Amino acid sequence: MRYGLIMLLILIVPAMGQSNYIPPVIEGENYWNMYGSPNLTAAISGTNEFDKGDTVTLYIDLINYGRFLSFEKDKTAYTPMEMALAAKEQELEQAKTTAIGIVATLVSESEQIEVKSGDQVVESLKSGDKTRNPLKFTVKIAKHAPAGVYPLKLNLEYDYQYNVQVDANKFDPATNNLVGFRAAYWYQKANQTVIVPIVVKKKADFMITGVKGVLHAGAKKDELQVTYKNIGEEGVSDAIARLSIFKPFSSTDDQAYIGDLGPGEEATVVFRLDVDSDATPKEYGINSEIKYTDVRGDTVISESMKIPVSVEPASGSMMLPAIAVLVVLGGAGAYIYRRRSGKT
Repeated sequence: MRYGLIMLLILIVPAMGQSNYIPPVIEGENYWNMYGSPNLTAAISGTNEFDKGDTVTLYIDLINYGRFLSFEKDKTAYTPMEMALAAKEQELEQAKTTAIGIVATLVSESEQIEVKSGDQVVESLKSGDKTRNPLKFTVKIAKHAPAGVYPLKLNLEYDYQYNVQVDANKFDPATNNLVGFRAAYWYQKANQTVIVPIVVKKKADFMITGVKGVLHAGAKKDELQVTYKNIGEEGVSDAIARLSIFKPFSSTDDQAYIGDLGPGEEATVVFRLDVDSDATPKEYGINSEIKYTDVRGDTVISESMKIPVSVEPASGSMMLPAIAVLVVLGGAGAYIYRRRSGKT
């Protein structure tokens, strides 16, 4: 379903007899009953396959395959004027398969796909024609959307000519023209629904399923255990988890090797972080990503994932040595002071 014009499934839902609207009535005649209507379908221009997390523009061409189904006489023409009127009515009835004032609305029924664009309008579309410029809809795919086909509904509402009545003041045989010709047009509303399928491609995808470890202000090489899970549809190889470090954190060990990770598999890695002594005790978020080789041999970097980290005040075990050092230094200072005082 990649590239070119992609024809789409169409479900026709006519609104026959529901919303006819009529202009001021003339005292005309109806010589023909013509049966038929527009029939709209659609084609995606370009690819309909996209990646998880993409925001894309979907280009859709409308095509009118409307046709006449049958016709029958409603009144027989006898006189030259009636024959001319009947011929003129038959000519005007040819517009019956033209869709007028098309309003196109793209709708998603999946939480994984969001349509960001509003309605698109096409002035008219004759039978056998396609839109001069494609309709443009912006579509956002969820970051972790499962791979597969997502059918979108393209709802189409339009008007079309339902019937024509004709009249004239007289017929001029010398010029073969109808003098004072006039016509009345009946229009009808209709709607159709076209199914527009888009495809979310298979790929590896990751999420953090577990974090262990508490960091302390002033700590050196505190351990942080992070568990990553491949929630995508493809496996990876040579995977490496990487951190994006910022103050109050620093590290010489901000990468961890994962290796192979198949769909549904988890791996736990350990990072060692230093924390500034003046770090504010609170909850932080450290960004991480996974660099890997996909099944096609390409090097890929995953979407960023935030690791929740708690920083607590310096632990008591760290404070005691510091206090002991201060006590020793204080005692040594007092001893030296006493010795100097005695000599004096």
